[in-house]
Amino acid sequence: MNRIGETINKKRTELGLTQAQLAGILNVSFQSVSKWENNAAYPDIEKLPELAAALRTTVDVLLGYRGAAADYDGRYASEEYYWGLRPNRLCFEIMRLLPPIRPYRVLDVGCGEGKDAVFLAKCGYDVTAFDISEAGIEKAKRLADHNRVRVDLRRADAMDFPFDRDYDVIFSSGVLHFIRPAYREELCARMKSHTAPEGFNVLNVFVQKPFIVRAPDSTRDESLRAPWRSGELFGYYHDWLFHTCREEVFDCMSGGTPHKHCMDSLIAQKLPEGKVI
Repeated sequence: MNRIGETINKKRTELGLTQAQLAGILNVSFQSVSKWENNAAYPDIEKLPELAAALRTTVDVLLGYRGAAADYDGRYASEEYYWGLRPNRLCFEIMRLLPPIRPYRVLDVGCGEGKDAVFLAKCGYDVTAFDISEAGIEKAKRLADHNRVRVDLRRADAMDFPFDRDYDVIFSSGVLHFIRPAYREELCARMKSHTAPEGFNVLNVFVQKPFIVRAPDSTRDESLRAPWRSGELFGYYHDWLFHTCREEVFDCMSGGTPHKHCMDSLIAQKLPEGKVI
C-alpha cells in the first residue's frame, strides 16, 4: 500500500475534487484525506470500497495491484511479438463501417504490443492506445517507430484511464475479461459516453462455457480472469444500433499449444439523440 497516497491524490485531482470535498463524500475529516495522500496514514480496509467508488476506480487500482500487468510483462519480455503482427479481423470491420476518409479518432483499450493500434494508424486513423503492461507499451512504441506512424501510447489500467475526449471508435479485443463483474457496466457506460455521435464501440469478450477447458497460456493467477456470461456484453448496449452481434467457439494457438475459446463480439453504433432507425 506504499503508493496508495499518490493514487488517491491523482484520482482526486482528475475529478476536480478538493480534499475537503472528498472527505465530505466519505464522511471523514479532510485531515484524514491529507494524511492518506502524504502516506502518513492509510484508509481503513472497510473504507476502501467506498473510497474507490468516490474516485471512480477500483480497490485493486488503489492498492497498486499489478497481477495482470506482471503476468503480461513476462509474456512480452521476448523480442518476438507474443500475439503476432496480423491485425484482428475486427480492424477490417472498422474500416468497412468507417473508412478512413479523414483521421477518425480511435481508442484501443488494452492494446498489448500494439499490432492493431499500429495497423489502424497505418490506415490513416488517429489512434490513442493504452495497456497495463509497460513491456507491451514499449514494444508497441518500437512497432510504431518501425512503421513510421504516430500512435499516442499510454500505460494505464482500463478502470484508471482518463477518458478526456470523445472517440469515433472505441476498440477492445481480448481484454475485458480482466474487468470484474461489479465494474463492467460502469466501464461500458464510460466508453459509451465518450463515443462521438454515430461512432462505434467494437468489442469482444471471452465467454465461460462448461465444455471449454482453461487455455494453457491463461494468466497464472486464475482469480484475475472473469469470463463473461453469454449475452452479457450485448445487454449493456441494448440502446445502441447493432451491426455485429455474434457468439462463436474458435481454435487458438496463442502460447504454442492448440486450445479453444468462446467469444462474444459486438459492433454497436451510437445514434444521435432522438434518431430512430
